[in-house]
Amino acid sequence: MATYAIGDIQGCYDELQRLLELIQFDPTADHLWFVGDLVNRGPKSTQVLRFIKGLGDRAITVLGNHDLHLLAVAIAGRRPKPGSSLEGVLNAPDREELLEWLRFRPLMHVDRGMNFSMIHAGLPPQWSIAQARKHAAEVESVLRHKKRHRKFFAAMYGDKPDRWSEDLQGMDRLRFITNCLTRMRYCSKKGKLVLNENGPLGSQHKNLLPWFMAPQRRSARDRIVFGHWSTLGYMAGSKLWSLDTGCLWGGQLTALRLEDQAPFFHNCSGKRKPGR
Repeated sequence: MATYAIGDIQGCYDELQRLLELIQFDPTADHLWFVGDLVNRGPKSTQVLRFIKGLGDRAITVLGNHDLHLLAVAIAGRRPKPGSSLEGVLNAPDREELLEWLRFRPLMHVDRGMNFSMIHAGLPPQWSIAQARKHAAEVESVLRHKKRHRKFFAAMYGDKPDRWSEDLQGMDRLRFITNCLTRMRYCSKKGKLVLNENGPLGSQHKNLLPWFMAPQRRSARDRIVFGHWSTLGYMAGSKLWSLDTGCLWGGQLTALRLEDQAPFFHNCSGKRKPGR
């Protein structure tokens, strides 16, 4: 029995199946963790959702920014971003079942037994893992509410506020939490979010740091797997594993076996140019 964390799939269903063959995934014994961005830009988002949903409790996935974008388009009438490929899901006969399942996924997963946490993007330096899980639950409660989720998706977009404060309330608070967990890459030394920087390390403004290098980061002692950052690629640092290796862009799809932190890579054939 093994547990594998898998990087951003973004609709690359065939590549996911090849990766599962590589690791000899046994659905009767093994478990899969997905770091989010199951959908969008790739050709088979619907098949990805159906497959992972069908795994039941053998799979855990956290929401990524592209997953939330799909929900915003479907539920709040948000216009798809250029380059989106969400039509298959939006026109699927089981659309409502898939969207409902996706809406009830968490923004963060913490497994104290395995001593691993999983997020899609990043954490501000002010949050411990316990605080991050608490704040993620605030957004999750709104996403799962019968009515409140519609207003959330209508007001989710935006880069402000960019600094954490316990005094934040309402949509400002929910948006900041969501932006950290699903969009964050860089921040200032004091933890201010800078969401328009998405290049590889070294390309950022001189005053910015990747979120995991922020001084006095309260989650620095915890083991974290994350995705979202294809230009960062695979990274196995001090208690950090970055798993978005740009399958969609012709890179690789990566799985990390959590028991011994062994990585596995499937080379992908995508030819799109990297973007957000």
